[in-house]
Amino acid sequence: MGLLEHKRDPATEQTAAGYPELKAMGTTFLFTEDEKEILRRLAGQVAEISERPDMKEKKELWRLHNDLKTDRPVVFIDPENGWNECIPASTLQCREPLARVWEMALRKQIFWAEKMRDDKVIEPYFDVPYSYWDSGWGVPLEKIGGENGGSYIVKQAIEEYERDFQKLHHPRYTIDWTESDRVMNLAHEIFDGILKVRRKNTWWWTLGLCWDYVNLRGMEDFMCDFIAEPEWAERMLDLLCEGKLQMLDDLEKGGLLAQNTEGTYVGSGGFGFTDEIPRVEEGQTVTTQDMWGFCDSQETVSMNPELYGEFILPRHKKILERFALTCYGCCEPFDPRWSYVKQLPNLRRVSVSPWADWSKVPEYLGKDYIASVKPMPTPLAMPVMNEDVVRRDCRRAVEETRGGICEFIMKDNNTLGNQPKNAVRWVEIMREEIARVYG
Repeated sequence: MGLLEHKRDPATEQTAAGYPELKAMGTTFLFTEDEKEILRRLAGQVAEISERPDMKEKKELWRLHNDLKTDRPVVFIDPENGWNECIPASTLQCREPLARVWEMALRKQIFWAEKMRDDKVIEPYFDVPYSYWDSGWGVPLEKIGGENGGSYIVKQAIEEYERDFQKLHHPRYTIDWTESDRVMNLAHEIFDGILKVRRKNTWWWTLGLCWDYVNLRGMEDFMCDFIAEPEWAERMLDLLCEGKLQMLDDLEKGGLLAQNTEGTYVGSGGFGFTDEIPRVEEGQTVTTQDMWGFCDSQETVSMNPELYGEFILPRHKKILERFALTCYGCCEPFDPRWSYVKQLPNLRRVSVSPWADWSKVPEYLGKDYIASVKPMPTPLAMPVMNEDVVRRDCRRAVEETRGGICEFIMKDNNTLGNQPKNAVRWVEIMREEIARVYG
């Protein structure tokens, strides 16, 4: 069966971690000479872009921004699933599944620089993740629906606590070193002399606990447990928190962590460039104290702040105290629970979602935290984007948050209405509104 006859092309899996899991790709590792040459040519373009003066300027801007030394706003867009419209799978030249994933990754870097022209820094690296197994929490996780990026519900894995809780255990990772080295050697063969090949795995997007809780209990019972089953909710959260901490211990002891203090996406918006976390020299072991950490709790958006403070906050504190700098939040509004959120250790970046009160940024976050401000992605999903709506949203974002240290982030795009120019135009409009207010 040919690649494009498969139900899912791995090159279209636009994950927060950067790549789909290697074991799900069906790769043969057998790239043709033409495929290798295609990848080398694209890598050469990425390398050339990375040396441009504006990339050095953007890197310095992110560093000053993250270190709270400038109030010049930063702009970043990640079209997410919209990438499949910016770079349709049908336009990829490689056929082998892993080669297609690598081709997509390189073409995205080029598109960012040449088309969207936000503040994304293009770096001269090619990062290779590990091939591994994740044992999970001890029970199979199932979803009903979700085809083609649509909505889904979670099929309960823990239906009755008295019966099912004992099935749970902490997740453990097992590295397939043979396969991992095979991928690394292939990357060296193709990219050496063009891009620096690095071993770098993104082991988590969030270290928050609620996503895992919902996947085990379903959204309805997750919401009810804090009132109807508070003792079991405490036990569940303790187990999830201990599992996350055990995972961090295992990754540290195994020497499997890599710093996220350069052009790595951290939190739910922004990059990790900073002088406040010392650089770990190559060959030295990275610990969580050398990294940014991130927790969110968007699944509790309908709960009152006191429940977040009672149940979630104490566990998030245990996790985030291990990190040098930390980020909080995704789609949940930060302002109703700010009295709790500001207690998180080493907090630096706070998500200011479309549902937050943006006018609270100067008062609550001021110059002490980064406000990761996210205008609504909906207008970009239209085949004909209403630029007046986009401009009004961008203008409000800039005007209401002035007085903070802001980054303006466009994300959560399930579609661009089959119009990649929507992403390009959003960046232009946002820059125009920033210039109007900041000069």
